[in-house]
Amino acid sequence: MHPLAEKVLARDMRATARACRLVDDRAGDHAAILKDLFPHTGRAWVLGVTGNPGAGKSTLTDRLIGVFRKQGRRVAVVAVDPTSPFTGGAILGDRIRMQAHFGDPDVFIRSLATRGALGGLSRSAVDIARVLDAWGADVVLVETVGVGQDELEITRMAHTTLVVAAPGMGDEVQAIKAGILECADVFAVNKADRDGADAAVRDLELMIALGGEVAQSSGRARGHSAAALHARAAGAVDPSGGPPEGPWVPAIARTVATRNEGVAALVDRLEGHRAWLFGTEAGAARREERLREAMHVQLRDALTDAAVAALGPALEAAVRAVARREVDPYTASERLVEAFRTGAAAAPGGAVTPADVA
Repeated sequence: MHPLAEKVLARDMRATARACRLVDDRAGDHAAILKDLFPHTGRAWVLGVTGNPGAGKSTLTDRLIGVFRKQGRRVAVVAVDPTSPFTGGAILGDRIRMQAHFGDPDVFIRSLATRGALGGLSRSAVDIARVLDAWGADVVLVETVGVGQDELEITRMAHTTLVVAAPGMGDEVQAIKAGILECADVFAVNKADRDGADAAVRDLELMIALGGEVAQSSGRARGHSAAALHARAAGAVDPSGGPPEGPWVPAIARTVATRNEGVAALVDRLEGHRAWLFGTEAGAARREERLREAMHVQLRDALTDAAVAALGPALEAAVRAVARREVDPYTASERLVEAFRTGAAAAPGGAVTPADVA
């Protein structure tokens, strides 16, 4: 086993930080570390926190850390900040709101820059979460950058997705749009002491109900139906006393994170989704689909890296040929793919030559 992986499993904080740095930079033998750690992962509950900028994600994440620590759980946080497209730098300021936990040896906070990645996460966020899972975290909180309506990567990574909304941010319009709101497992209407909180909750309830009716009419019911919503509101539970079977209906909680109000009730709703996810057949199907999507992403990234490395000068030659209008980009891409499939292994050093795509 890799020496650094051994130290991570021994819960060495400094070694874990070094492992996270290597994985984020994709430097050294980071792949060997991830391979050694993977058999020791799968225990942590990955909880994604996303929503519009200014909704209070960082403050709410800080409050969630406090609740989980009172429960005796080890907590890790992956906080993603946007990278400047001009300077390439990132402020990594989310941790400023979590300073109260810096001295806690059972809390690990890691900030990441997006480095140009889209979807609200960085490319290494999944792997960093696995390192922290192996470190011994019971809960891994992944806070995305402020996102819009279609940055859905967190839903493919996290077991439970918490979408944070706030009154006065156009919820009555946003709630009827496809995108991030449709992928929430739990909603938190934060800053609920402000005017418009009741309207924001009503809009979200309407979105959940209408979303279910549309899904049912198209034959792709997801449980966001009016009947299911009313059953939840009436407190319907499975007769066996366990989590309700069937599709999950998103829950809504009101919070005022700055005053730590409503956070305990929010955690109860999050725990309800976790119980459904790990205690029902529908939840097992959801976890399998999540793993399938993660494998697709992993394969896509691996193929992209392999193709770029193998094509080498041929890729640059194709770019110049397209710029000179000697070939269209679609034909050039097809030739590059074919050259990679047939010539990468045969060419000296595993590289494809420019003649392969001529």
